[in-house]
Amino acid sequence: MAKKFKFIDLFAGIGGFHQAMHSIGGECVFASEKDKSARETYEKNFKLTSKNMFSSGLFNDDIRKISPYEIPDFDVLCAGFPCQPFSQAGFKKGFDDVDNSERGNLFFNIADIIEAKKPKAFFLENVRGIVNHDDGRTIKIIREILQDDLGYSFHLKVVKATDYGLPQHRPRAFIIGFRDESVFSNFTFPEKIPLKFNMSDVFGGECPREIGFTLRVGGAGSSINDRRNWDSYLVNGEVTRIQPVHGLKMQGFPVDFQLPTSRTAAMKQLGNSVAVDAVKECAKNLIKYMEKVNTGTAMKLTKNKGEWSELYSFFKIIHDRKIGFGDSEMMPTGQYLSVDKLTTDAIDQSILLVDENSLVVTDKDGSRLLKIQASELITQEIINELKNKIVEGKGTFEMEQFTLLCDGLGIGLFHGADSSHKSDIELDVDIDKQKYTKQGFGIKSYLGSKPTLLNASGSNTNFVYEVRGIDDDLVVEVGKIKGVKSKILFILENGGTFHFDKMESDAMEYNLALIDSEFALFMSKMVLAYYSGKASKLVDCLGELYKNNELNINNKNDQISYQIRLKRFLMAILLGMFSGKKWDGEYDANGQIVIKQDGEQVAYHITKKGDMESYLFENLKFDTPSTTRHRFGQLRRENGCFLIKLNMQIRF
Repeated sequence: MAKKFKFIDLFAGIGGFHQAMHSIGGECVFASEKDKSARETYEKNFKLTSKNMFSSGLFNDDIRKISPYEIPDFDVLCAGFPCQPFSQAGFKKGFDDVDNSERGNLFFNIADIIEAKKPKAFFLENVRGIVNHDDGRTIKIIREILQDDLGYSFHLKVVKATDYGLPQHRPRAFIIGFRDESVFSNFTFPEKIPLKFNMSDVFGGECPREIGFTLRVGGAGSSINDRRNWDSYLVNGEVTRIQPVHGLKMQGFPVDFQLPTSRTAAMKQLGNSVAVDAVKECAKNLIKYMEKVNTGTAMKLTKNKGEWSELYSFFKIIHDRKIGFGDSEMMPTGQYLSVDKLTTDAIDQSILLVDENSLVVTDKDGSRLLKIQASELITQEIINELKNKIVEGKGTFEMEQFTLLCDGLGIGLFHGADSSHKSDIELDVDIDKQKYTKQGFGIKSYLGSKPTLLNASGSNTNFVYEVRGIDDDLVVEVGKIKGVKSKILFILENGGTFHFDKMESDAMEYNLALIDSEFALFMSKMVLAYYSGKASKLVDCLGELYKNNELNINNKNDQISYQIRLKRFLMAILLGMFSGKKWDGEYDANGQIVIKQDGEQVAYHITKKGDMESYLFENLKFDTPSTTRHRFGQLRRENGCFLIKLNMQIRF
């Protein structure tokens, strides 16, 4: 069967999602499962259907150990993320569960992958208790992150295995969402279907129960008359204990699926799995609808302010034909770069600016498509209208004006920039009478909230500190305090001291070491200065470190040395470095375009490095991201030490 889509399988267990998605034409390109026994079962059954995944070392164990950027591109993210923190059988700790290295927070690893890879759709599964857990707070956070933060639609339904033909109830929460879909959408879960077989068919004998008990992980061996019984049945008048071969049928696996020889291990793996047929039927609707969304036939395209701003910049450049260079305060310097050609990975065409009035649309290979009198299509009035619409917009919204302009130019509407690159647009430019081709520029917009240079990214931007001089009683008091800054100040006021331990992410530790062997320690002091309330602007945090002699500075040259290293780091983040993967030291962008609040643009380019460094150094500040989403700010004991994580997010 020709593969129609690619998927990844997170918290994969023995592969219930894999079994379902593969059966409808999916190719698994990455999987992750920590449990050793389940990994062995998964590999034994799927090695042939996913040769490339296994041969390329893409069967991961701990999802926390891999950067999202190391995962191959895919269409659908599948994840039956850990249910213990949300289930009736667990401790109901939800996002506050720090047992087993914060297993309750593993949902946020899923969010990090979605944010980095931007798949077309996701399919998540959990116990039904997640819907009402913590008075609805847990599912509210999940919805807000997927829908509001990441821009995906959100469709939730509690589905039973019996809804799709299997003879066990097994109620589970299915969450499905799509990129580029309007909040008001047409996706529906499939209609229920009759049972394909019953428990008599499962056992091959007469069983009075048409539908079986939900397969469970523990609690086996109860008497058939015990209200907690789930694994004993009457079959042909005799008490019969369910076996793995029966569990395979109830879960929808093929009869030749290989399980461990131990009954206990086999039943545990089946109890942890998804009901294959339920996933399969819902996945069929997901794939059909995903194809509609991808071709734009399902609904009008919606984007947030930042995404629409990229289109605004594209059309403003076509209208203006040049961009003024900016100084450290984003004011025009009086120098310009002239633009000859525009292109972006988001569309299949390029725009060649011929003269003041006309342009030529070409294919990426340079083949000419058509010539257009752009001055009649893209006027200053239109540019102003686009700017005003973006400023007025909220959340994700439609912009019909952009559709009309794209139609007029004969190009397809943008679907968003490639998240693996720093540049949003590529220009051929003239700077000081020197021609530069294929210059990548990132775009930062002030038409909405102030843009970020470095977005918080879960563990990738967390600094880990050991807190000394405190005891268990103080830890309890800290736990009652809301707000990270308030916690840090309380600890400091009560004699606690913070000592940098490490970066939580190996990749970020490596990247900071490329700047300087002691740069991670230096940035940990900068971050701590921010969270202790001393300053927020980077230049002011640096000043606080100077003032308090925390850097052991002996002369002015030492001060300048730290400024140089900080500027080098900021330039690296702007033009080449990602927090979640090891940097090769190369820039993949050449400059930055800034859309100011009045809609005017200024440019920064590597040929004017001093202005670009000063712009970054003078205009950036630390910011506090969501502590829940990025898993920091909680004081905890580990190996006899008190540790706390502080996250680094940098905003203009």
